Amino acid sequence: MIGSTGPLSGRFTRTIPQGKFDDLLSRTALAALYNYPKVAIEDDDHNLQNDIACCLEPVAAIANADAVRLRVAVERVITNPTAHRSELLALVIELAPPPTA
Repeated sequence: MIGSTGPLSGRFTRTIPQGKFDDLLSRTALAALYNYPKVAIEDDDHNLQNDIACCLEPVAAIANADAVRLRVAVERVITNPTAHRSELLALVIELAPPPTA
């Protein structure tokens, strides 16, 4: 893949297609929709960390520093979507390639 520098970071990053970021957003929305904190206590197979990992799968090739930022934003959105969704959207806009005409 062709690399580019992130608009705010200035460091070299691997370009990840917009579709992968769209997939991340869709997965995060579903995880937030189905998030029941009580389930994590009662069900060992289902937990927040597994949901976060699933959400981040489409952008697994992203730079480590950006992955950490995304992980934090995704966790916040899953646990409190209303308060944090704009934070995740802003981060995706920053990291995703510019739209093509």
